[in-house]
Amino acid sequence: MNLHIDGHRNENLGVLKLSGEIDAYTAPQLKEELLALVEEKREVEVDLLKVNYMDSTGLGVFISALKLSKEKEHHLKLINLQENVYRLFNITGLNDVINIENTVKGELS
Repeated sequence: MNLHIDGHRNENLGVLKLSGEIDAYTAPQLKEELLALVEEKREVEVDLLKVNYMDSTGLGVFISALKLSKEKEHHLKLINLQENVYRLFNITGLNDVINIENTVKGELS
């Protein structure tokens, strides 16, 4: 499956709405778009509501974005994570360092 990235920007906020899977195949595209957005905007929000699968490559993308946001003194927030995707952040302890809000119970059909 592919990853669809829908981006919106206003004066201070950049939003990425993702749908599909984040894996070794799709992560490079996400990394390119997410890092450019973090570079540009003080506030970045990534909506993962429709992401039904993510592997460790995806975690690496979000770690890179978090590092850049801290260097720039910008803010990165992940919202609407499916339970199985949130579990990756929880197992690795990244949920303690990345701002995550609104975990969704269950999976989308």
